[in-house]
Amino acid sequence: MTDLTDLLIKLIPVFPLLAVIANGLFGSRYSHEVAHRLAWGSVGLSFLCTIGVFSDVLRTGTAREVIAYQWIFGGDLTINLAFLVDPLTCAMLLVVTGVGFLIHVYSVGYMHGESGFTRFFTYMNLFMVSMLLLVMGNNYVVLFIGWEGVGLCSYLLIGYYYDKVSAAKAATKAFVVNRIGDAGFLLAIFLVFVNFKTLDYTKVFAQVGQLSPEMATAIALCLLVGAVGKSAQLPLYTWLPDAMEGPTPVSALIHAATMVTAGVYMIVRNHVIFDLSPTAMTVVALIGGCTALFAATIGLVQTDIKRVLAYSTVSQLGYMFLGAGIGAYTAAIFHLMTHAFFKALLFLSAGSVIHALSGEQDIRKMGGLASKIPWTHRLFLIGTIAIAGIPPLAGFWSKDEIMAHAFTHHQYLLYGMAAVGALLTSFYMFRLTYLTFYGPSRMDHHTEEHVHESPMVMVGPLMALGLLSLLGGALGFPPEHGWLHGFLAPVVGAGGEHEAGAGLVLTLMMAATGIAFLGWGLAHYLYRISPGTADRWAEKFSGVYRTLLNKYYVDELFDFLFVEPTKRLGEALDWFDRTVVDGIVRGVGRLADWGSAGSTWVEKHVIYAGLNIIGYGNHLAAREGRKLQSGMVHHYAAMIVAGLFLLALVVQIVIQL
Repeated sequence: MTDLTDLLIKLIPVFPLLAVIANGLFGSRYSHEVAHRLAWGSVGLSFLCTIGVFSDVLRTGTAREVIAYQWIFGGDLTINLAFLVDPLTCAMLLVVTGVGFLIHVYSVGYMHGESGFTRFFTYMNLFMVSMLLLVMGNNYVVLFIGWEGVGLCSYLLIGYYYDKVSAAKAATKAFVVNRIGDAGFLLAIFLVFVNFKTLDYTKVFAQVGQLSPEMATAIALCLLVGAVGKSAQLPLYTWLPDAMEGPTPVSALIHAATMVTAGVYMIVRNHVIFDLSPTAMTVVALIGGCTALFAATIGLVQTDIKRVLAYSTVSQLGYMFLGAGIGAYTAAIFHLMTHAFFKALLFLSAGSVIHALSGEQDIRKMGGLASKIPWTHRLFLIGTIAIAGIPPLAGFWSKDEIMAHAFTHHQYLLYGMAAVGALLTSFYMFRLTYLTFYGPSRMDHHTEEHVHESPMVMVGPLMALGLLSLLGGALGFPPEHGWLHGFLAPVVGAGGEHEAGAGLVLTLMMAATGIAFLGWGLAHYLYRISPGTADRWAEKFSGVYRTLLNKYYVDELFDFLFVEPTKRLGEALDWFDRTVVDGIVRGVGRLADWGSAGSTWVEKHVIYAGLNIIGYGNHLAAREGRKLQSGMVHHYAAMIVAGLFLLALVVQIVIQL
């Protein structure tokens, strides 16, 4: 059984890798039908292998390390292409391969007819390979390879419509912003190696007690910089909303369910380092709380269906960071899992709406769709209720647990941020639902005539995700003592767990439920009972409305502080290069020209004259020299003797000197 499990572990990333090679190299030689079957079939096989590995870990309760290849070795540095499979890895693998499989199947219908169909699935499978390496690696180098791989795939998939200027700019923005975070992550890896002489998790974590508090804080904060970039937290969040330029399945897989959660996974994986630094933990929690609230306010007024969900993703990731920052690591992973279910459902449902409306994404041009695309409407509503935190759906249990931890750990400011964020989340998600599916139709006549429900290849994955959103909360029920808590305990311990009285738990649950219903009720009043009130409020508080609509002008501020100065610096360096550096080069060339011109004059007037004189002298020497060639032996003997005497005189003079 051990050998079989080791083989299954190795095969998990191999199947999508084979699909990448097949579609990438030979995809143009066969039909789209073959290409998409290779793509989703490979991910499906990885999911089946994951189930087998998960069953073994569940049965034995032990972690397993498998070395696939001895990669780098020399001196103090030994790095293997190796995998660590423990309960945390299994949780991530189930999300990545399970949700990834559903999104790949959905993509068959959504991307049908696209000219770059095979290229799309090649990129998607390459992303799966990278994400699997990220969560399976047993050392920081394999983690970093996967980390950079998902960043590359994000760039390729955001810029999938490469002939579209906005998509190309969004892809570049995502790539550049993530490089900022990656610089901090690299620095953390260097510090880990300097302090431990190894980059393997198990060896590092076993020796972590030797770190000084200052060094632990330095490593933790550098890791946090990487997590902030990848998981789109303040201040490096601006790339994620723009990433919505990519196809909707990309938004669901990469920018909602998997890649953006890599930062949360990395913090939880390194929790033993963060536990040594209360300062770093406080920073993580504050960043999470501020991001959860900040992004939720922006989502209140957005009009693009995917951008509302994008800011919702940024906000929900903030809850995960908040949970990790207060030590509630299981709660953070629990919310990561439930968020993958309902946010993938919401994004794919939004894609179904966009598909039905022939590409329209502006919710101001929708309305009345509930009866026209009923399956999409029902499933989108399930996702809305789940993310709003209304029981008994999945989002309530995971988000409520994080909020309860903040309160019971006396982090009342963080609890207040989370509570207000939850209220706003409920409001803007029901606002989105009402404007999209209810009320009078605001579609143009031609679009409305062609509205249709998506095919079953798209609706089927939505149903599966809807079921997970309904029942996913069972993983963590009862709160703090659910199955997931016991499963992850060997990895994260009981960090963050805080026993509270039954009365307090019930009060916090009722408060969370009341917050969710308050947001729903406010949205219902503004967009169902009194639809014109929202517009009147927008006019009355026009300054606030414009500020939120323009995302607090953060992009403009970053352009002013960083982008434009960098451009001006580049222009200045370009001027220096063209004027000074190229000027020196051109000056040397001109000097050579002047030198060649001067040498021509010298050649004509001096060298030629000198050559004439030399030639005449040679002529005289030859004429007179011929007289020495008399043919008399005694003449030659006399010249030899004279030469010997002359040579001896020269040698004597040299010796004396």
